[in-house]
Amino acid sequence: MVPSSQKATRCCIKMAASGRHVGQYFKRNGRLLTFNLEPSLSRRSFGWTSSRGQVAADANKESDENIILPRKKTWSQVAVLEALSSTVGRDPTMYNYRFQDDPFLSPRSFPESKLFSKAQESGKAAAKYFIDSHPKFFTKDFAEPHIPCLMPQTVSVRLEEVSEEALKERISLRKVSAATDMYDQLLQSGTNVSMETTHDLLDLICLYCDQEPGQEVEPQTEDVEPAEERPRVRGRQNRERPEFTWRENNNAERIFNLLPHRDTRCYSALIRGTVKHKAYTKAFSLYTDLLNERLTADVHIFNALILAAPFVREKYAERWELMEELLTQMNQQSVQPSLLTFNNILKSLRRCDSLARSKSLQILSEMKAVGLVPSLATYNHVLGIFYKTSFTAKKTNILQEILSELRGKQFTCQDPDDVHFFRTAMKICLDIKDLELGYEVQRLVEVGENWRLLGNDSQSTGYYGVFFNLLCMMENVDGVLKWYKHLVPSLFYLNSQATRSLFQALDTDSRLDLLPLIWKDMKSSGLDKFSDLVEDLLTLMAREEHSPEVSGRS
Repeated sequence: MVPSSQKATRCCIKMAASGRHVGQYFKRNGRLLTFNLEPSLSRRSFGWTSSRGQVAADANKESDENIILPRKKTWSQVAVLEALSSTVGRDPTMYNYRFQDDPFLSPRSFPESKLFSKAQESGKAAAKYFIDSHPKFFTKDFAEPHIPCLMPQTVSVRLEEVSEEALKERISLRKVSAATDMYDQLLQSGTNVSMETTHDLLDLICLYCDQEPGQEVEPQTEDVEPAEERPRVRGRQNRERPEFTWRENNNAERIFNLLPHRDTRCYSALIRGTVKHKAYTKAFSLYTDLLNERLTADVHIFNALILAAPFVREKYAERWELMEELLTQMNQQSVQPSLLTFNNILKSLRRCDSLARSKSLQILSEMKAVGLVPSLATYNHVLGIFYKTSFTAKKTNILQEILSELRGKQFTCQDPDDVHFFRTAMKICLDIKDLELGYEVQRLVEVGENWRLLGNDSQSTGYYGVFFNLLCMMENVDGVLKWYKHLVPSLFYLNSQATRSLFQALDTDSRLDLLPLIWKDMKSSGLDKFSDLVEDLLTLMAREEHSPEVSGRS
């Protein structure tokens, strides 16, 4: 009897043998089978032979091409918030978002908004002071992403030993007197202070004119620069702003004179400090010393001296000759001019009267020749030169040319004077009474985030005030009311001047029926307390002929 395992083995051997015979048969007769099938298939009209070949060709073609994978898109941590913010527009019927925390306290006028903003900033400063003074109570960070400005910052001195690290700490905390004392102690102990730390110390002292930040202006003494070297300031805002004046032999000059080796950076700190604090003659004296030591100035030195040039020369031609001499020396010293260089030239040219027009166009051409793109401050200075008076404003079309060049562009702040362009342009539109140009300026403001370059609240309010006065003067009453609803109160608070202009526009178009609506807004803005405005309103209302039912006459 044969076991079952042996039977299975024999069966497998037979199956393997039969399969081997079949394979050998196909190997011998495969070519003959293919040769006999091809003619018969070619005679058949299946219609798939060409399409199959096309598909195969396309597949080979795609395989030959290089597959380019797209680069990974990196999103910022606030990309979702930015996308959501872009879908929400400004509500013209509501006050600014900063004033919506408490509707009862929302300001109704510009003075109230200014007071609200100051109170809000004061509260933030008090909270920041408490957080910085007691950092141990604020150790947890819940913000996602991390916001460094909301975390405690060091505001007190921690390093008490006499060392360069302690000096760096006092410089970073902007403690002018403490940093100066530490520097003197290091010199007395025989410790050498690195040149980089010395540069930072000179920058700090020159920036704050050897005074502590926030310190009140002290009375002038005998070592103050002569008064004729300081420009006269006009306006209430300039008179109220505290200004430090450069003092002879202050700590910056003392430290500078103690240095065994003075490089360009040391001279740059003092020259910029003297120009900032209106010691213009001293600045040019330092520049002469720099040249005598066979040093090369940097672009910051030339930028400061160009600003100081109009204050050390009396005649317009002499001022321009001095600026030309500085530019020539820049070229000789291979110093590449920056955007601020050309802006400072144009700013100084505004004090050269008759020479300014021709020279300003040369400066613009030279600016474009070196590959620099003008900023809004550049065009602001050009407008200040060509539209110096209302008489000369009507004889030039430079504003139209500037607006056509800037149309549709978005800007970022590159110069502190960039924030003055839009208000200057709108004021020119008001002077020449050109409404279309005013609309062109407003459209440029609405491009992207150009509205951020309107300046602070006061400057922004001034711009919209001029724009609204232009509308009341030149636009029909329907257009005025359209912009009135668009601007008030979200962007512009109604004031006495704007109210009078609105009265005049309503009177011109005989739309005195809208006076009750204006009176309602006047009450909400607090303008009903001004007796002269109320009298103007009543005078207009008394001029209108009413029906007997309204007037109460029989």
